[in-house]
Order: sequence, then C-alpha cells, then structure tokens
Amino acid sequence: MEDEFLASCLVVYSPLLKCPGFAPALEDFLSDADYTFVGVGVENDAETLDENYDLSVENTVDLRHLAAEKFSMEELRNKGLKGLAWEVLDLDVEKPRDVTCSRWDNRWLSEDQVQYACVDSFLSFEIGRTLNAGAYRH
Repeated sequence: MEDEFLASCLVVYSPLLKCPGFAPALEDFLSDADYTFVGVGVENDAETLDENYDLSVENTVDLRHLAAEKFSMEELRNKGLKGLAWEVLDLDVEKPRDVTCSRWDNRWLSEDQVQYACVDSFLSFEIGRTLNAGAYRH
C-alpha cells in the first residue's frame, strides 16, 4: 500500500472520542503505519491526541517540511496552510480571521467553524496528495 495514496480526508469532532466504540476504531486507523496523516504542525495534533485521548498516530508528515524539500525552498518551512495552498496548489484560500480566532473549545461548533475545519482538512489532504506525502519518510 506504500505506493498507493488513499484518497480520503478525515475530520473528527473531539466529543465523538468519548462515544463507546468510536475511539477503538479510530485508534486502529491512526496507529496503522500504512496511512499517512498530513498537515501543518500535525505532530502537535498527534501529541494532543496522545496526551488527551491516549490515541497514538503512527505516521505524520508536516507539509511545510515536505514542500520545502520538494520545491527546494527553505522558506516554505515557515508557511501556514494558506501559504502552502498558494505555493503548491496555486489556490488563494480565504481564511476569515474571525473564524480562525473563534472559540474552538465550545461544545458545539458553528457552521463556519465546521466549514473551516473541512476546508483545512481537504487542503491538507490535497497538498499531501500533490506532494506524494505517502512516499515520504522522514
């Protein structure tokens, strides 16, 4: 499966992690080395899942480092997802500051927050797919 890039992206709302039966299935998925989890600062997300929910993420790739290597542009290591979307996908993505800085710890997310999370997830996936993150080993 290493040569194959699975065409999926995942958004998990953290209260679901407390639902019976959900966490074990997610744990199996996250700990499977055949899957690559991509993002900007994804290692921090993996640490949070481990510390708060005892979920181990086996294989993460920070898109900043991957893009910097693929494009031989060290400055990409300092970009956010919006900057990477521009550099890698040639997409100008709108990321409203009021949503970025909103209360992500509320029990219920707003429709704008859900949309924002989905866009971030898909952008991460698409950048990872474009850069062939599944073949990247750091």
